[in-house]
Amino acid sequence: MAYYVFKITQPTPIVKNLDFQTSFEVFKEAKVYVRAQRAELPVGTNITVKMVHAANQLQAEEMLLETREKPILMEWEK
Repeated sequence: MAYYVFKITQPTPIVKNLDFQTSFEVFKEAKVYVRAQRAELPVGTNITVKMVHAANQLQAEEMLLETREKPILMEWEK
């Protein structure tokens, strides 16, 4: 399994545009690359850089496009 890096733009709450950057076999290399990419982004931009650990690029894209339900907050957690 590899680490896949994507730049994500979200023009609307429903649509996510994924732009594949690169993949790494070693976590430390991927982490350094992602941090460098995030540091280069201008302030106030709507671009997000994310790293996903997956079996292949298709699975990584599916994981990023998946919409997760918000957790239910109990009364004492508010």
